[in-house]
Amino acid sequence: MIEILSNGASNLVEDLGRPAHVGIGVSAGGAMDASALSLANCMVGNDETSAGIEISTFPFRIKLHQDTYFACTGAATSVTLPHRNLPSWWAAQARAGDVLKVEAPTHGARAYLAFTGGVDVPLVLGSRSTDLKGSFGGLEGRGLRKGDHLSLVQENSSGAAHTGPVGIAPDSRIQFASQLASGTVRIRVMSGAEYRHFTEDAATAFELSEYRVTPDRNRQGYRLEGVALKTRRTLDLLSHGIVPGTVHVPPAGQPIIQLAEANTCGGYPKIATVIEADLWRVAQLREGQRIRFELVDREAAVNALRELAREHSRIQQGLELMGRRREESLQAINPTKHREKVLTAVLTPSRSRSP
Repeated sequence: MIEILSNGASNLVEDLGRPAHVGIGVSAGGAMDASALSLANCMVGNDETSAGIEISTFPFRIKLHQDTYFACTGAATSVTLPHRNLPSWWAAQARAGDVLKVEAPTHGARAYLAFTGGVDVPLVLGSRSTDLKGSFGGLEGRGLRKGDHLSLVQENSSGAAHTGPVGIAPDSRIQFASQLASGTVRIRVMSGAEYRHFTEDAATAFELSEYRVTPDRNRQGYRLEGVALKTRRTLDLLSHGIVPGTVHVPPAGQPIIQLAEANTCGGYPKIATVIEADLWRVAQLREGQRIRFELVDREAAVNALRELAREHSRIQQGLELMGRRREESLQAINPTKHREKVLTAVLTPSRSRSP
């Protein structure tokens, strides 16, 4: 059981969302930085689809009412426990009674907490994610409040959680931090359906100029500010399908990037779509930070997604190897005690199963 000690309308229970239901008008939803949540789950031995907590309002404090392993990923932050300070992208054990605090990040916008077993809230359309627009999913379809309690799923993990304290440093995150330090983040996009309808000057400006993230941003999308993008003529479009990553342009010419809780349809012309592998980068941008778009083709977009998947796979394999080595070490130190522990785990029915 987890007790929430901080208010935060933008701190939410999230998993990987409901992409299979976009066709019936339900936002894909899920974690804004799906990559960070997936890796946090790997670090505590969960399936990557398990639910965790997305944190956008800091500092964030919780009290643990049971022993559990946890991981904190996403924005570059720090986690404090009684007598311990941990960096982000770190997994460790917390004890019942511990108060865990996630500090404001030095860079990045969202942090993610995963716990062994995952956060246990009702499944709605196959997901535990909070849908703020529809007010369903997560905990009563809303942000977390002081005094809320969240249960954890009682399941056997894959074993990766039992490697003891461990940290990871994905190459993609190091590269992103370097771009943030330089002042401009590169976001790769593919041309959109109406790209050819924009003027030549607009197409040039879109790729060569910088756009700033405005205060008008949320889980539905980020409104940008920069060189106005004009079409060759006024386009009268019927509402059509859009997805997370769609960059559409209202009449004023300032682009909007649709994100996790994007509407499923809209009528503005689409100049581009952020490739799936870079959506997490947009999600970690703060107000005032700058973007430079880079047009790529389908092959480059697919290769970027494959590279991100390979990075996740390498990390997961490393965590699993550490888990096996720890188990072997424990068995070598005290084989009798280790064997009794394994037999107990095998012979004791899971609490989550019906008798």
